Amino acid sequence: MSANKKVTISGRNTGSRIVSVGTSNPPRKYTQKEVVELYGETNPKIVQFFMNGYNISRCLYLPEPVNGKMPEESNQDLINKHLGGALEIGPLAIEDCLKPIGLSSYDIDFFCVTSSTGFLCPGLSAHLAKKMGFRENVYRADLLGMGCSAGLNGLRNVAALACSNTGKLGLLLCVEICSAAYVYNDKISTAVVNSLFGDGAAAALITQSDTNILKQGPVITDFESHTIPESIDAMKFELEDSKLSFYLDRDIPYVIGANVEKPVKRLLGRHSLKYRNIDHWIVHSGGKKVIDAIEYNIGLTDHDLRHTLSVLRDYGNLSSASFLFSCKELMRENIVKEGDIGVVITMGPGTTIETALLVW
Repeated sequence: MSANKKVTISGRNTGSRIVSVGTSNPPRKYTQKEVVELYGETNPKIVQFFMNGYNISRCLYLPEPVNGKMPEESNQDLINKHLGGALEIGPLAIEDCLKPIGLSSYDIDFFCVTSSTGFLCPGLSAHLAKKMGFRENVYRADLLGMGCSAGLNGLRNVAALACSNTGKLGLLLCVEICSAAYVYNDKISTAVVNSLFGDGAAAALITQSDTNILKQGPVITDFESHTIPESIDAMKFELEDSKLSFYLDRDIPYVIGANVEKPVKRLLGRHSLKYRNIDHWIVHSGGKKVIDAIEYNIGLTDHDLRHTLSVLRDYGNLSSASFLFSCKELMRENIVKEGDIGVVITMGPGTTIETALLVW
């Protein structure tokens, strides 16, 4: 979709901006076939979820085989994996975000971390502040329990801080070690999750500044949320053998599809926009059926969601970090023009659909 006629949005040059995006993944990438073979899975119903052709590969923190078999990870092993993985790929994503514009962690004024694949106290923001040398007066916030939609919730909070603190620098980090929430058993519901999610981190620098180098990137113009309380249990963490395991209801694609137009239309309506005015769509890589449902109900094509599909193909569902991976892919294309309009869509437990409006 692209605009037939450019429209002017009030306040398009006055909000905070996404100046830069950085991403990172674990060093080891596995094909779906490799994961199936590592775990010696032979159940054809389970294997089909890995070999469906949508997810080709994912970066994961998996243990090394012992005597040809994958060892069972204890709850403490998974907690350690979450922290250790976050402290490895989180800083890499931050550096990928900040170094190209000559900044470091010491320059950051407020720092928000989203993660739903492990729970720590103190949170990841404290561990990362220590590891990376953030200033002692940096404002920190950890956003937990919001799953795949948490990235946009974090963006909303950091953008608000940036707007009320002109010239200050905000950093959002979405870091998800999804392999720290994997449980291996013979349940079909477990197989769906284990075949879908990957490990990754994405960081975004957000600020409202008159400095030329900080005036690049889209203005974060507006947000709109939509919660579906009757589907509160459709996406959730539950305990399996005292370990965190994520559950996805099989009807989630239909729930998202039936409701996604509501927040998008409210968001666009406030600015007198139609679907045809939107030049770029940045959508969470929630899974092929979810993507298909969004395409069908909004009238989008695979080309419109090419970055969403490529992230799903190459990295899997990266939970809260997914939309920033797609955002970075759009930036790499170097096709965005001044005045272009973008819509961001994520979804997560609640069940909640989050949207945002971007203007370049």
